[in-house]
Amino acid sequence: MEIKVAIQGIKGSFHHQVAQEYFGEDVEIDPCLSFEELVDSLLSGKTEQAVMAIENSIAGPIIPNYALIDKNNLHIIGEHYLRIHQNLMVLPGQKIEDISEVHSHPMALLQCMDFLKKHPNIKLVEDKDTAETARRIKENSIKGIAAIASKTAAKMYELDIIAPEIQTINDNMTRFVILKKENSFVPQNDINRASLKFELDHKRGSLAAVLNVMSDCKMNLTKIQSLPKIETPWKYSFFVDVTFDNYGDYAKTKSLLEIMAEYFKVLGEYKNTKPLAE
Repeated sequence: MEIKVAIQGIKGSFHHQVAQEYFGEDVEIDPCLSFEELVDSLLSGKTEQAVMAIENSIAGPIIPNYALIDKNNLHIIGEHYLRIHQNLMVLPGQKIEDISEVHSHPMALLQCMDFLKKHPNIKLVEDKDTAETARRIKENSIKGIAAIASKTAAKMYELDIIAPEIQTINDNMTRFVILKKENSFVPQNDINRASLKFELDHKRGSLAAVLNVMSDCKMNLTKIQSLPKIETPWKYSFFVDVTFDNYGDYAKTKSLLEIMAEYFKVLGEYKNTKPLAE
């Protein structure tokens, strides 16, 4: 039986592209307008797994999504990296001289600002979703308006790409995590990355001591993010990602953190798939 996967956005979005690359081209999706709706889809049992963007190599972490994963006790069972390529697309037969407006998500517009500045006569209009803009142009046969979206969206909504890969920074990558409501135990031999949460005493040196333990246990700290505890002023939760070569070293780290931290939680143990630098 084919699984159903929740994504943020519609068909043709970057989340949809990740779902296809991770699960296969024929994956059945549940398009969600927001990350909160995505979580609800998973918790209700409407879907079995979900794809959620968690950080971007330029814009940094998507902090609210860390909180959503933690608050709803979701489990990270995998990850996927996607290079973000933005493309200018229109109804077939149009040229850039015919375009008076460009519509897209504000982040997509920002990522393409160097290109857009070369066309000051074109008005920039922020929209809620890249793929949704492309779909609307197709369904309503809108002339004079272009969308910025993925090649997947152009193909799906039969639009012509009149300017490919217009993003300012070519090596722009987003990391997505694969989520489940219940933990899916990855074979220990495949686990070399973990996402953890801990809370510490509000006293000098407490965080430094934890970081020293991680270093001594041969953990490579790839991400650390602090979030304030709303119910406890001036206290913070720390979300960290670590990679490691030896699961025994990681198991030792866990046992020490359980002693040192006031609160300790594993958000996920899975396989590191970060691509090597080109």
